[in-house]
Amino acid sequence: MCSYCGCRDVVLIGQLTAEHEAVVNAGGLLQRAVAAGETHRAVRLLEELESLLHPHTALEERGLFAELRQDEVFTEHVDRLCGEHRDLDERLAVCRGGDWSGLEALLFALREHIEKEENGLFPAALTSLDGDQWERLHEDPAVTGTPQHAHPHDQDHQHAHGHDHPHDHDSARPQAQV
Repeated sequence: MCSYCGCRDVVLIGQLTAEHEAVVNAGGLLQRAVAAGETHRAVRLLEELESLLHPHTALEERGLFAELRQDEVFTEHVDRLCGEHRDLDERLAVCRGGDWSGLEALLFALREHIEKEENGLFPAALTSLDGDQWERLHEDPAVTGTPQHAHPHDQDHQHAHGHDHPHDHDSARPQAQV
């Protein structure tokens, strides 16, 4: 995975990269469980892999990919990557149906897909998107998951305590970086 261009320093790309690493690690655990014949564990690990992958691909598609797709230079490439997301989903569904014979090919396709993003699309985004575009990505509630009316600190507090008290701030809590 790319570690030389500095694109991981961009919050969104850093997040996507960390998610890629988690997905690859989950795939490795799944592959070992299947190889060992641990079917119940494999089913649980497949669910874990899907729970990591589906929100990740949705974030890519509604965020970075949507922004890049506006430039015709990237449209075809982004569309291909989105098609690969669908292909991965179809392969996962076969495994979910109990047929593990395509797992190795699935994990290979997943790693190849990540390679295209990490060593192609992410560095290209770094050099192609301007400051306004990155700002839109980092402020878009569809990308960040933050409601437009909420301050990021308020949402952190709400998640940590199960309620929202806008005047109840913990000044020692670090502010989220966008």
